[in-house]
Amino acid sequence: MSKIERVEVFVASPGRTFVTLRITTTDGVTGLGDATLNGRELAVASYLRDHLVPLLIGKDPARIEDMWQYLYRGAYWRRGPVTMTAISAVDTALWDIKGKVAGLPVYQLLGGRSRDGVTVYSHASGTDVPSLLDDVERFLDLGYKAVRAQAAVPDVGGSYGVRKGKVYEPAATSLPDEQPWDTEAYLRFAPTYLEAVRERFGFGFHLLHDVHHRLTPIEAARFGKSVEDSRLFWMEDPTPAENQEAFRLIRQHTTTPIAVGEVLTSIWDVQHLITEQLIDYVRTTVVHAGGITHLRRIFDLAALYQVRTGSHGATDLSPVSLAAAVHVDITVPNFGIQEYMGHADETAEVFRSGVTFADGMLHPSEEPGLGVAYDEKAAERFPYQARYLPVARRLDGSVHDW
Repeated sequence: MSKIERVEVFVASPGRTFVTLRITTTDGVTGLGDATLNGRELAVASYLRDHLVPLLIGKDPARIEDMWQYLYRGAYWRRGPVTMTAISAVDTALWDIKGKVAGLPVYQLLGGRSRDGVTVYSHASGTDVPSLLDDVERFLDLGYKAVRAQAAVPDVGGSYGVRKGKVYEPAATSLPDEQPWDTEAYLRFAPTYLEAVRERFGFGFHLLHDVHHRLTPIEAARFGKSVEDSRLFWMEDPTPAENQEAFRLIRQHTTTPIAVGEVLTSIWDVQHLITEQLIDYVRTTVVHAGGITHLRRIFDLAALYQVRTGSHGATDLSPVSLAAAVHVDITVPNFGIQEYMGHADETAEVFRSGVTFADGMLHPSEEPGLGVAYDEKAAERFPYQARYLPVARRLDGSVHDW
């Protein structure tokens, strides 16, 4: 019977930092998992190397569910982003192995297709309204059927969501970039540029916007009400999710759909939001919410309450996570949309993925497993570089939610 023989953890920065797990069996079959936690990558790498790798050697790679329970329940200290990201990497790698052993792409093991392709959205941004409109047009010309719109707030200087290069990467400095934030200026400005997008391009595509945890519940309610005529597909993370009852207040004041979950890591974190129908889209992701095994549980719960999926898919998720997400997305009945930003050219030198984009949709690889290969020799050309997400400060100097 095949056993886990070798487990390796790679940390490299091809365009941005990724932590990659590779499991090899005694039969020579390998599986990949993504263990990247943006800005805290080394914490997960250490958790894997120091605590999980010794537990995996000699185990049966086919027992995916048992392994998940063993790593989750056996630790006693449960949940949290570091633990769940590490478990996610192991789980995803084992699904990759199972697909290769079966000779099938992972989505076939999950029940097969529920749809022909995975509808995705990408990020349009601008330093002002004209440049934002030009960027929206660029994505529509590329075939996207859904676009997120963000613009820098005039005279404030903060630039959340605004791309500065070919690929949007907020974790771009060796120490956190401290950026100013003015809530009132944002509340006045953001509805105007979303309206400008609709005025120029109409309603023939989905328009999304990320508030990024910046507002209080009543401010978020005010914002949602002010953009109802723009018919957003969703407003994302309108307020921090720690106080989940806050979303009930937002619900009472606006019909703008709400998406939450990219920083949440388990079914217990989203249980109340889903069962009370306080959100419309759950944005948990394969790399931070326990891998394919646990993400499917979250999505199954969401389906019972007519909550759809909308998984996080920024550049801090490696091509391994993106591939795993597409395999899940193509199968679940309550799929909503998938975030997709693309990766830097350097990333493609290290990760070779069979995921393809066409007509606004992603398509999974038909190769056995996830359909992703990792080139460790190429990765050696991109040694680890510490990079951190920015920190927001109000105009009075106090720290605000980023």
